[in-house]
Amino acid sequence: MVVDILPPTSDGVLYFTDPPFGLPRFFDDPRRELSFCGVYCLRGSELRLVSKDLAGLNGLAFSPAEKHLYVTNWDVKRKVVMRHRVEPEGTLSPGEVFFDMTSAPGEEALDGLKVDRAGNLFVSGPGGVWILSAAGKHLGTLRGPELPANFSWGDEDRRSLYLTARTGLYRLRTSNPGAGAWPAP
Repeated sequence: MVVDILPPTSDGVLYFTDPPFGLPRFFDDPRRELSFCGVYCLRGSELRLVSKDLAGLNGLAFSPAEKHLYVTNWDVKRKVVMRHRVEPEGTLSPGEVFFDMTSAPGEEALDGLKVDRAGNLFVSGPGGVWILSAAGKHLGTLRGPELPANFSWGDEDRRSLYLTARTGLYRLRTSNPGAGAWPAP
């Protein structure tokens, strides 16, 4: 089951993750077809596995200039945001830990991820939405009525971050617009 897919890059490449969500026993489900989770790149008609360095690859987002790809890990034992340099032809450099939340209290793993045009990351993590600077500094955590799972930039000015949760949809106005292109209609 594909959990996160990005709009095409400026040169038309698609990236997506394939964690085992949707299977009743997730990682331990006997119907699982692969022994790993991966980030995939679809360039033209060629599909490539470009990363499998995390047990629960999940959320994806590009830096504003598409030079880096950030990936969240849906694994309570290793709550990290990885950063990969995007190489020619859509391949990725080996991942480096951009930010580690493993020691943060709470049982929540990392889920949704978005980046604004200033390069700040918004990450669904333990206790709320973590805001990280482009340099990897924790700027703060937003706590709402419930933990959001995924996000989307919206409104004409792209300064609204919409957050989906189990029972609600929330809207957060930001000072910077969201990075990335609008999905094609």
